[in-house]
Amino acid sequence: MEIDDRITVEDEQGHEKEYAVEALFDMNEKFYALLTSDKDRILMRVVDEEGEDQYLVGIDDPEEAASILDAYQIALEADEEIPD
Repeated sequence: MEIDDRITVEDEQGHEKEYAVEALFDMNEKFYALLTSDKDRILMRVVDEEGEDQYLVGIDDPEEAASILDAYQIALEADEEIPD
């Protein structure tokens, strides 16, 4: 899988870091972005504002993040098992 989409994320201290967008997916009527860099892999929620603006917010609850990543991994494995 080749990743072309890259975004810059600013942390709470104002530091910017570039990430590749590994995946965009929805779960329980919420949208998520899985981002990767050379050293990190983070999960963020995609939030829509009124109109067309979207932004990313961190997921503070480690159990929520783990649950979402587990479900994403199960979906990936199931997709790999489906013959073309």
